[in-house]
Amino acid sequence: MTAKGLSLRLKLGFGICDLGGNLFFTILGFYVMNFVTDVALLGAALAGTALMIGKIWDAVIDPAIGLLSDRTRRRMGRRRPWMLGGAIGTVLMMTVMFTNPHIVSQPMLFLWVLAVYCLLVTANSCVAIAYGALTPEMTRDYDDRTVLNAFRMSFAVIGTLLGAGLVLPIVGAFPDANLGWTAMGAAMGAVMAATALITVVAVREPAHAAAPPTARENVWSTWAATLKNRPFVLVVVSFACHVAGVSIVQGTLIYYFKYVFGGSGSFIVAMLCLLVPSLLFIPVWTVVSKRIGKKWTYNLGMGVVAAAVMVIFFFAADLGPVFMYAVMAVAGVGFATHYVMPNSLVPDTTDLDYAEHGIRREGAFYGIWNFTTQAGQAFANALIGWILAGFGYVANVEQGPLARLGIRILVGPAAALFIVAGIVALSFYPISRTYYEKEIAPRVAARDEGTEVTGAAPPG
Repeated sequence: MTAKGLSLRLKLGFGICDLGGNLFFTILGFYVMNFVTDVALLGAALAGTALMIGKIWDAVIDPAIGLLSDRTRRRMGRRRPWMLGGAIGTVLMMTVMFTNPHIVSQPMLFLWVLAVYCLLVTANSCVAIAYGALTPEMTRDYDDRTVLNAFRMSFAVIGTLLGAGLVLPIVGAFPDANLGWTAMGAAMGAVMAATALITVVAVREPAHAAAPPTARENVWSTWAATLKNRPFVLVVVSFACHVAGVSIVQGTLIYYFKYVFGGSGSFIVAMLCLLVPSLLFIPVWTVVSKRIGKKWTYNLGMGVVAAAVMVIFFFAADLGPVFMYAVMAVAGVGFATHYVMPNSLVPDTTDLDYAEHGIRREGAFYGIWNFTTQAGQAFANALIGWILAGFGYVANVEQGPLARLGIRILVGPAAALFIVAGIVALSFYPISRTYYEKEIAPRVAARDEGTEVTGAAPPG
């Protein structure tokens, strides 16, 4: 099955789930830290630690969810039952997550935030891992995977736009801020659930996805196989670094506008300046990737982002919000690659595994994928809280020069360091279009047909 053989209806039905997925990612990235510190009033260091532990929990369970989805046998298929259950859990826990519990005790509030956050990310992972594991089953063509993911990531950018632009207006529409946050959580959770359910209805899993794992496969051998796949490891390490850098920027920007700019300018406008160019440049980078390859396209785009955040660090505080908007727009051009390219690279690595071993374990790969990316987010959340606390941040008061410097460091050098590390890691990724088409694709076809499999040694 290739993207060329898929109807527009199916492409749209598949892609829309990532609207809710990136809506989730955006709201948690931009707002949950600020909600916990400035609304629920948990100390910054404790808030960062709670969110870090929650992400570690998410990272630990993700491989198990992926493996279980590989072994699920239902009339709906392997993946869609998990998406259905996760969608229901997500709307419930989004409502609870953004409800102020009015707990005075800091230790008890810490435990509340930790427990609710763990349940929320667990529900979302059931959707995200199963959805991701559908991707390599939709098409086997090297370039068509980029096209299919362009559909998916166009919805993802829309989800990010909604998350960045509608949260504060929804909260502000209510006379009581606490009620506004709860209503926002419920409304956004409902959108996340609805988009997942549309994909559940629209997509029919391919028949070959029902093939059972071999008898010799167990949990540890499955996970070990994913980590022996060098191209896959390089992709997830790179993406984890990029996610950490992006998450640091996302989680800190609202503090930047509130405290460095003193409330001048608009955080929402800045987000639009970042995300609108991202949406517009997705098809541009898709064309570029056909000329220079997915790896170098991704590295080039994220290099633009790293340069932009360093410009923000050195100049934005003095030159003001309008300058910030302009730099964010430039960053958005490069940021578009973060949506499309990694999700186009991972299916090629799962095909390499199938070509070599004859076992379909996409869920295990996407479980590890989520594990490493959640680890990146976990460290980013903790780093934000720790640096804010270390530089003397106090919620809802005018910040001193040291606290403002801490906020600027987070948006600038701290984020750039992770992004550059991701670029370096991905530079060693070995699967090119030529290698995939000549060595991997024929072996995958032979596996599907049950014929003898021959081919070159694994790349790298």
